[in-house]
Amino acid sequence: MSSSETTASAGAIRPRLRWGVPAYLLLVLAAMALAIVVPKTGYVLNISLQATTYAIAVLGLTVVLGLCGQINLAQAAFFGLGAYAVGIGQTEHGLNFWACLLIGTGVAAGFGALLGASTLRLGGHYLAMVTISFQQIVTLVLINWIPVTKGPDGVRAIPRPGFLADGSTYLAFCIAVLAAVGFLVWRLRDSRLGRAMRAVRDNELAAGVAGIDVYRTKVTAFALSAILGGVGGGLFAGGFSYVSPDQFSFAESVVFLTMVLLGGAASPVGAVIGTGLLILIPEWLRFLKSIPGLYLAIYGAAVILIMVFMPDGIWGFLRGRLDRLKRAVLPVRSGGALQLSGGGQGADTVLEVRGLSKHFGGLKAVDEVDLTIRRGGVHALIGPNGSGKTTTLNVLSGLYKATAGSIVLDGRDITNLPPHARTQAGLGRTFQNIRLWRSMTALENVMVGAERPGSPAGSDPAALMARARAALAFVELEDRADEVVASFSYGHQRAVEIARALAGDPALLLLDEPGAGLNSSEKVELRNLLKRISARGLTILIIDHDMTLVSEVAQHITVLNFGRRIADGYSADVLKHPDVIAAYLGAAPDVPA
Repeated sequence: MSSSETTASAGAIRPRLRWGVPAYLLLVLAAMALAIVVPKTGYVLNISLQATTYAIAVLGLTVVLGLCGQINLAQAAFFGLGAYAVGIGQTEHGLNFWACLLIGTGVAAGFGALLGASTLRLGGHYLAMVTISFQQIVTLVLINWIPVTKGPDGVRAIPRPGFLADGSTYLAFCIAVLAAVGFLVWRLRDSRLGRAMRAVRDNELAAGVAGIDVYRTKVTAFALSAILGGVGGGLFAGGFSYVSPDQFSFAESVVFLTMVLLGGAASPVGAVIGTGLLILIPEWLRFLKSIPGLYLAIYGAAVILIMVFMPDGIWGFLRGRLDRLKRAVLPVRSGGALQLSGGGQGADTVLEVRGLSKHFGGLKAVDEVDLTIRRGGVHALIGPNGSGKTTTLNVLSGLYKATAGSIVLDGRDITNLPPHARTQAGLGRTFQNIRLWRSMTALENVMVGAERPGSPAGSDPAALMARARAALAFVELEDRADEVVASFSYGHQRAVEIARALAGDPALLLLDEPGAGLNSSEKVELRNLLKRISARGLTILIIDHDMTLVSEVAQHITVLNFGRRIADGYSADVLKHPDVIAAYLGAAPDVPA
């Protein structure tokens, strides 16, 4: 694959206009020149500074909320930490502006990571409550720690760096910072970290099983959001030369959140649009302030109408229409044949399970199960409903912690490893209820799987792209690589999920009822796919209720009933076993005299 072809393929994930980056640079330079050369009143300068510095902080919400899906109602607190560090550091301790900005950003990052750490046990509205509590604590500290923060009076006479002393020059500098931050956030979306964040946002369970450290990804997202909040706050302090606690209250956090939702949470362009509108709309309605209540009513109604009729934000609405004007992407070249190592040339046994148990209180869902899976071929795990099959798979993949027993994969004990670490060790998995990242394209879904540490793609972008396309070609979906998976049929979504697991080149592939919900023709395609996977030397452990499918693809079968193993051996022998027949029919078979 040549470099030009690789670039074309990479661009196919999210096609953009050919002149996008040069036009962006020209726009930024024009805005900076306008800030410097056009005469401005103090009022216009202040509005421009507020919009620019606020937009930097709102970009932080684009990362944590738009990309990672984590609620943050404490962005004003991080904004305030950056602002007070610049203010107090310079006026009280004589520190350099840049040193103060760095200190404020570092403090904000630390507290952001701390908030992110709370996501280990909290999520949803509980996480929102934690961020609100943190915001209120910071506000109370700023008000009451008078010897340090000067209390309600705030910090005055905050200087700017000498070469940025002029307001117009300082505004141009802030525009440059906003442009740089916006570009980085824009690029973050299609980076490895960005894909991990989006995967966590769409489905945390699938993200962990695909090899993503969900906890670390959330902490990173919070830290990045806090860093941008701190940078915006530090520049705000320099721009206005005065800060006070009321500027960084919970109400301002709500304003930041409204800005990102109004413009479009998933895009840096949306963050800038939302910030600009929420700062400018009140100014446009200033002439109505003489009529009590009318100004607030129109302002609130405008925001509500936009958010109701444009649920993806203004930029999300416009983006859907602009997509029709995108240039045609260069023809996509095949990623080549998919190479599956099958875990290499290790021992004959790929998975050794001994005494595996999982108890839920007094219920023994899995009870001292032994399981040996030999390298190569298909091993089926079957049993009646409630027999413990899926629970066993969940324990094997780390979604449940084993009550007792051991799990050894390719000679490595993985019993106590978290899901992402088991994936890195060579375990791949699909789910009975398909768990794809529905806002992402098929190619992006599979690229996340290909990014497993130790996979053939490594960290080379070209190899990663080729590996993902090869996996999609293997399941005969490469021609739809750039389509969002939400538009796929159920059978094709199942194939994409299998391709995602294959892209990581696992030593063992766990398939949890892959035939569930498929029609007869799709089951035939699935059967042929499983045979092709097995022919490449990859070991499969499959759960399915379709005995026809199991008997056609599996060479070895283990049967569970009430959490215990009741049979194990070659397929033909196990399917005739009296205990197995009794388990499925509910009674012992008739034996001729």
